[in-house]
Amino acid sequence: MKYNSLNQYLRKRFGCKVYKIAINCGFTCPNRDGTVGEGGCIFCSGYGSGDFTEDSSISVTEQIERGKLKVSGKMPKNADTGTVNDNGQGKYIAYFQSFTNTYAPVEKLRHLYMEAINHKDVVAISIATRPDCLPEDVLCLLSEINKIKPVWVELGLQTIHEDTARYIRRGYELGIYDEAVKKLRERKLEVITHVILGLPGETKEDMLETVSYVGAGDVQGIKLQLLHVIRGTDLAKDYEHGLFECMTMDEYTDLIRDCIAVLPEDIVIHRMTGDGAKKTLIAPLWSADKKRVLNELNKKLSQ
Repeated sequence: MKYNSLNQYLRKRFGCKVYKIAINCGFTCPNRDGTVGEGGCIFCSGYGSGDFTEDSSISVTEQIERGKLKVSGKMPKNADTGTVNDNGQGKYIAYFQSFTNTYAPVEKLRHLYMEAINHKDVVAISIATRPDCLPEDVLCLLSEINKIKPVWVELGLQTIHEDTARYIRRGYELGIYDEAVKKLRERKLEVITHVILGLPGETKEDMLETVSYVGAGDVQGIKLQLLHVIRGTDLAKDYEHGLFECMTMDEYTDLIRDCIAVLPEDIVIHRMTGDGAKKTLIAPLWSADKKRVLNELNKKLSQ
């Protein structure tokens, strides 16, 4: 099955292997501080989806440098010296990941984004946020920085179904997402939408409706994320009370194939599964074996 994978897209666009480095700037979220709600989305860990990031007290530059050291293990090495052999071509995307990364005064955001965008090895920045956290001054800042290097904005939609959105405590209606995409695209900012597959109560048809909706909109990328049940979340309480079950690996990989089939061929698939921290992952446990999951996905997609 033909699809536009992130690795292929990045090589074509930037001419080299590009790695994402997760950045933690110590933000919070309006769905946690009482502005929209408290406790966050029902599935969100205490790290705000940034379980693998560095400490927020470390500067953006230092986090990038530490990230480079971590990903150096994935780069090809010289057989004789054992040193990384990327011919100086390895580049990076600074991914502002933890919590809501536009939820701060614009001058603070300017300082953080500019520090990342001006790093010599960073080719783009990607900013994870909520559609209801894009005020005019932030949109203007993002547009300004986009003239220096590409800015991607990652929006956590998860589902188009309002009953599910209320259950997961998303805290905004679908129209807010639509308006955010419109405003971002008016400023030529690239949009990546996050969708969670396997949310309690949703059928396969419900999930495919969400994916089709995203694909029909003016977005450039999508992340298909398997629902993880993480220890300490309210979702974990419902799981432990037997209120829902997680998909099997076979069900999930079949679903991914069907999701890709309803998406436009030019949309970039940024993710087809996801990593949950093994020490806090309750279910599905099969997802912890990422290599096995990816092998199964590749097998299904090659059929």
